[in-house]
Amino acid sequence: MPEQMGAGGPAPFDCGVRGLCPRCGAKTLFGGVVAFADRCTACDLDFAAFNVGDGPAAFLTLILGGIVTVLAIWLDLSVGPPFWVHVVLWVPLTIGGVVGSLRVAKGVLLALEYARGAREGRIDPQP
Repeated sequence: MPEQMGAGGPAPFDCGVRGLCPRCGAKTLFGGVVAFADRCTACDLDFAAFNVGDGPAAFLTLILGGIVTVLAIWLDLSVGPPFWVHVVLWVPLTIGGVVGSLRVAKGVLLALEYARGAREGRIDPQP
């Protein structure tokens, strides 16, 4: 770990959008569509040490689900298209929106954890 966490690294938003390592700025943060790589191949930062969790997924699903629901109701009341139009329009839009924004949100959250030196909580045993 560097002495000053996050000093000189890329901005957290850049880490999420471009998949940059929060320490060195190499494009090594993600190993899959929304899965983090095990570690940075450039500076050897261990991404598994950070606990992003499922918070971004639940938060984004609820927000995007609400937006899509309102838009689907508005479309149905104003135009009244057949059901298949709703399926063809809203299912891919929802999946794409959640997956795309999830990647950004997870990357930003990991970068913020790195910048602030946050780690998983531990309870010290009392003597």
